[in-house]
This record gives sequence, structure tokens and C-alpha cells, in this order.
Amino acid sequence: MAKVTGIGGVFLKCKGDSGELAAWYEKHLGMQLESFGGAVLRWPDDKVNDEGMTVWALASKDSLWFSPSESSFMINYRVDDLVELLAQLQAEGIEAIGGPESHENGKFAWIMDPDGNKVELWQPMLWDDKNKQS
Repeated sequence: MAKVTGIGGVFLKCKGDSGELAAWYEKHLGMQLESFGGAVLRWPDDKVNDEGMTVWALASKDSLWFSPSESSFMINYRVDDLVELLAQLQAEGIEAIGGPESHENGKFAWIMDPDGNKVELWQPMLWDDKNKQS
């Protein structure tokens, strides 16, 4: 049987100017834009020892997981240094709306993009119960 083997892309329909939103992601999250206006994220560029993975999950219709965003999606971006990225974002006037938190599989924090989408930032780590905050 044929099957899904990974996430091939993430596509957002913008509320405003797509170029401005792309520039925000490039400036604040370091996503290098290509000539077509989007970014290409490659697994070999990610040096984390978790063997690389992308999680796919569904939330119930009454879930508050994506709050305060009213979007029906949330994107999780793998990052190489969450503490440093959060400091950079704060210096640029972008406050975390949650986190940082440590879990068995890494560190997490959340911000909002200019379109009102909740963005999850994840510094992955090999699964280890010792990673989790008590």
C-alpha cells in the first residue's frame, strides 16, 4: 500500500500582504526566502540527534490548543537554539505567549505571527524523561 512518508510543505493563506508576512518570517525566524517567495527547509541542515521527525496530529473541534489564535492550524518549527531565538525575538518586540517549557522530547515556546497565527517553536531532543521540568 502506498503511504505518506513525511510533510512535503506547509502553506498558509495570508490575511494581508503575503510578501510582508514572508519577510516577517525571514527577519524574525531566520527562514531564508527563495526566489519563489517561500523557504525550503532541509533535514540535513538540522543537526539535532533526534533522528529527524515531523509530528502530525489532529485536535478536537473544541480544543483550546491553538488559542489565542482563531486559525484552524498551528505550525511547529524546529529551531536550533530556543533560548537564543526567544532573546532575539524579545529584542525585536515579539513576546512569547507561552514557554519556554521543557518536555521529554525537547523545549517549546509559542509566539503569534502578524496574521494572528500561533507559532510553536521546538528545540528537539532525544526522548528522555529527565528533559521534562518537574
